[in-house]
Amino acid sequence: MRRFAFLAPLAATLAIAGAAAAQPSAVIVTVSPDFAKTAEELGQRDVRQQVEDLTATVTRVLTDRHALEGARIELTITDLKPNRPTMQQTLDKPGLDPMRSISIGGAAIEGMITTASGEVHPVKYDYYSPSLADVRGYSTWQDARTTYDRLARNLAAGRYVSR
Repeated sequence: MRRFAFLAPLAATLAIAGAAAAQPSAVIVTVSPDFAKTAEELGQRDVRQQVEDLTATVTRVLTDRHALEGARIELTITDLKPNRPTMQQTLDKPGLDPMRSISIGGAAIEGMITTASGEVHPVKYDYYSPSLADVRGYSTWQDARTTYDRLARNLAAGRYVSR
């Protein structure tokens, strides 16, 4: 009986830890061929970082909320706009001020979710600041990050297409 008394809390702890580790089987983010041409103007380093940020954000939110466990999530960035000039844009156009130049930023994302049961759902989401007055923060990619977070929360809630 003493062994069972020791093993029961251990089993409960392992079960909770296993549930906390539940996550999508794969989150794959790419850049659309049409956007790839524009991506060069933004700089490959910045675009690559945005792909990594979107992947990390979606994985983190879905894991934290135990949503879409075992699903394969394929997302494609179809548009990306920075709030401030990227390093490449500053090099290409020296008149841009990396701190004082601001613009409406955001991103557009499309894709597919294949659930663990095999159902396929289209994904479509975009967000851009409505006006310059609504641009918040001091980051080059502030509105893009807002888009990633909102998309991830929508996916966790089962809303795959924004209207």
